[in-house]
Amino acid sequence: MTLDYLSAGDIWRLAIIHRTRLTYPEPVTTSYNEVRMQPGDEPGQSVLSSYIEIDPYEGMQHYTDYFGTRVAAFDVHRPHRELTVTSATTVETFTPAEAPPAAMSWAEMATSGCEDRFEEYLAPTPLTALDDELTTIAAHLRDGGTPADTGHAVCDWVYRTLTYEQGSTGIHTSAVEAYQDRRGVCQDLTHLAVGLLRSLGIPTRYVSGYLHPDADAVIGRTVTGESHAWVEFWDGRWNAFDPTNAQRTGLRHVVAGRGRDYRDTPPIRGVYAGPDAIGNDVTVQITRLR
Repeated sequence: MTLDYLSAGDIWRLAIIHRTRLTYPEPVTTSYNEVRMQPGDEPGQSVLSSYIEIDPYEGMQHYTDYFGTRVAAFDVHRPHRELTVTSATTVETFTPAEAPPAAMSWAEMATSGCEDRFEEYLAPTPLTALDDELTTIAAHLRDGGTPADTGHAVCDWVYRTLTYEQGSTGIHTSAVEAYQDRRGVCQDLTHLAVGLLRSLGIPTRYVSGYLHPDADAVIGRTVTGESHAWVEFWDGRWNAFDPTNAQRTGLRHVVAGRGRDYRDTPPIRGVYAGPDAIGNDVTVQITRLR
């Protein structure tokens, strides 16, 4: 794949270290796990290096899932009271030189066949389904201009309506529950935006990844980053928008996975034989190298 850059000023190089450590009160005898922490090459980002470390380690397999996300799968079949997964990636983000396809009008969307092509990105899921109130709100947010105008209007409304509050919700919180509480984290704002857009017939993907928190990042300085989520909606092209920050995605955003909602893109998930975990320590460190 050939990647064309606009200029050196349009490139960020980021080193991302994402570490998850699970601890248990008694030994776990067996565990089966999947990890989705490794970004891949695509328009707007190029991976320079990537690896995963697992402790304890007993082998690993790699594959790409249905939605195009890189997955590392591994089993552990010896007793352990701690499991640590560390993903280290160096990636460049940039503005693709090639212009995207022209955006569609509502009339063009209606005859595009997107209902068949993107069926899974139009159907509600338990985390993105709307109630009657939100369905009515979505109808009022539809912009008469273009689907892209509506996409931005929806994300702006979500940003203004929900207060970002770290730790206020969990991974099982639905869009309706977050709306009722008027607060949530990035995945909640994203689930709500996804649900509203899909209800209007706009195919929308849930995107997981990383965000450097500082738009004026100092080169060489390591900061506490974060796992992040945003939307991509389709109107003849995929438009990425971050409802948590009310902005288009840019050089600070790194894509790690896509799906219908969070359940398709968790950084780590698995099943194991043993007691409930007593610790789940997650850290993300990001260093701008260029």
